[in-house]
Amino acid sequence: MTPTSPIAPHDHKAYMRYALEQAKLSPPSPSKFCVGAALVDADTNRVFSTGYSEELPRDRPNDPGSTHAEHCCFIKVADENGIHDFDIASVLPPNTVLYTTMEPCNERLSGNRTCVERILGLGNAIKVVYVGIREPNTFIQDNQGIKRLEAAGVRVVLLEDDETLRQEILAVTFAGHETRG
Repeated sequence: MTPTSPIAPHDHKAYMRYALEQAKLSPPSPSKFCVGAALVDADTNRVFSTGYSEELPRDRPNDPGSTHAEHCCFIKVADENGIHDFDIASVLPPNTVLYTTMEPCNERLSGNRTCVERILGLGNAIKVVYVGIREPNTFIQDNQGIKRLEAAGVRVVLLEDDETLRQEILAVTFAGHETRG
């Protein structure tokens, strides 16, 4: 866990830029997106955990597939508390929010548990998810992550009103992909 963030409380774009810095740490690859995430205690303005795509190894018990950014956040909290990542709701602050540069996945080609299932599996521990961009149709057509979260009562805020930020997120997301003309 990290101390209180130097980011102003409720500065959602600044937190999204912080998640974007995490995404930049993800190894570029044409077979995945580079995504970053941060769990933040909105009451204390404390960054609780961060993660990026493939930050953690693929050999996690019961989930051998590539680790998504959101899952990495959850694993770090779990490891710090000596619990399974399915059980972190008990240690998350009451007003935990998730910032993720891309819409949480609702389907995985690997068959592994999706990020939406992981979020919903925490009950109401995460009530708000801030999203930088919708998932492009590159690997999964028409991801329904936002729709499924909202249907379950999770508030989703899509930060798409800042075109500069959106373009920065897209550039990092597609790192390692073939450039199209």
